[in-house]
Amino acid sequence: MHIPDAPRQDSLYFTYPVFPFTRPVEMDGERPLHDVVIVGGGPVGLVTAIELARHGVRAVVLESKSSVSDGSRALAFSRRSQEIMHGLGITTRVQAKALSWTEGRSFYRDKIIFRLSMPRSAEERFGPMINLQQCYLEKFLVERIADADLAELRWCNQVTGATQTADKVTISLDTPEGAYQLDARYVIAADGARSALRETFGLRMSGASHEGVYLIADIKIDSALPTERHAWFDPPSNPGATMLMHKQPDGLWRVDYQLREDQDPEVELQPERIKARIQSHLDLIGETAPWELEMSSLYKAHCICLDDYRHGRVLFAGDAAHLVPIFGVRGLNSGIADANNLAWKMASVLSGGSADRLLDSYSAERRPATLEIFEQATKSTAFMTPPSRGYRLLRDAALSLALSQPWAGELANPRQSQPYDYADSPLNAETDDDAVFTAGPRTGAPLADARLTDGNHLLDHIGPGPTLLGFGLDKQGPDLDWPGVKWPGVKRLAVSRSAAPAPDTLADPHGHLFERFGATEDCCYLIRPDGHVAGRWRTYDPGVVEAALQRLFAA
Repeated sequence: MHIPDAPRQDSLYFTYPVFPFTRPVEMDGERPLHDVVIVGGGPVGLVTAIELARHGVRAVVLESKSSVSDGSRALAFSRRSQEIMHGLGITTRVQAKALSWTEGRSFYRDKIIFRLSMPRSAEERFGPMINLQQCYLEKFLVERIADADLAELRWCNQVTGATQTADKVTISLDTPEGAYQLDARYVIAADGARSALRETFGLRMSGASHEGVYLIADIKIDSALPTERHAWFDPPSNPGATMLMHKQPDGLWRVDYQLREDQDPEVELQPERIKARIQSHLDLIGETAPWELEMSSLYKAHCICLDDYRHGRVLFAGDAAHLVPIFGVRGLNSGIADANNLAWKMASVLSGGSADRLLDSYSAERRPATLEIFEQATKSTAFMTPPSRGYRLLRDAALSLALSQPWAGELANPRQSQPYDYADSPLNAETDDDAVFTAGPRTGAPLADARLTDGNHLLDHIGPGPTLLGFGLDKQGPDLDWPGVKWPGVKRLAVSRSAAPAPDTLADPHGHLFERFGATEDCCYLIRPDGHVAGRWRTYDPGVVEAALQRLFAA
């Protein structure tokens, strides 16, 4: 029988909830065919469950543990991830706890060589980045699901095997009360880097693994340092290597430092070694406050992924599909984007609105996004951890030059996570006017937010289904020829130069939205359920939009 480890209760800042095992109906003789089963109750699995619920699908979530993840783990979330979280209904919880940041500093030894600045536009609701421990995010997601009964969460359920046929997947599980099986039309594997489902089906990731080993530690300290990203190259506290610091809520700091080749990782993981290293660095930066060690672990940078994120009726997301380096905070942000991309497609297939082949577009879109992350993250990793003597000589020369030449400091830019544009997606409109627009998000890109005249934001009016954003179309009145009969969830949203527009119309009396989106009268954007642009046209044509909808939903 599977008895999960009890969650630790010695945390300096977080009380881990304990979720009991609940006996499922399958153990009492019933055998329902579930629409979707999500394996993994971490942030990617939970986000996917809520996204599915937004589109009318109730999923079963299987988690082997009895609580949320231990420690801060992934802790930095991009603006795009915050926008997705807003759609999930957890913004109030997240913003009340998270720390927002826009700045960063990089040092060579003890001298500053680069200042990171990520300005926040008045157009956007959210800042470019927030820090929040993963345990808090998972807690907020679980609370959101429980408050509205959005999904069935099954704790203490350990996957032991799986098989699939042409029409279903059967999962074998072990629990505190014994074993059972359940059936699902589709399964989403969000069970992390050591995915049991990936192992069960004999799937292997390919790519590159970097040589450097990092030690990650959370410390609790009452520090007056600002909420910034701090990075040191070859500091006296860790000569020949690097040191990173990130501020977290509740007086926690994440400290990441590279281990040298002559250091034994298991020896360096001993608490007394960690404390000596961190104290040396705190002395370097003049931090005199007492501190305590919360947790520690070892980490290696990988750029590996599956060749295809779909395996029949099983689709892989987050770390189960790809592992990326932490530099630039790309890991969990990428997993959240996976969930955002996959859920609406799964819901459309289950409702009969789309053919099963729509699910193929998930891998076609998200795997190239992973490869772009690999390209950017490899540059960051090579700079942080030079893979050869030649790389190190070039890196150290650039750092020395940066002491007197500001342009050289740009080489230490951490290249923070950016949303991926599905510019080559098979779902994009076959013909549109993207090339002639002079402003606005291009086809495939996520829709840019904008502040409205009433103080609210454009993204509040988008979705959860597809949205046609039409500029000046309100002038054509209620008799406007409107596509989307086959997809009743299509929303018509007009942008009007009138100061007192009709319902489902946004007031833009000063032409601000027209300018921001490079629009003229009768121009329109078709927005996908996940907020990306499916196509944009200078002149609204219902037949063209209908064709784009058919392509979008693989009809």
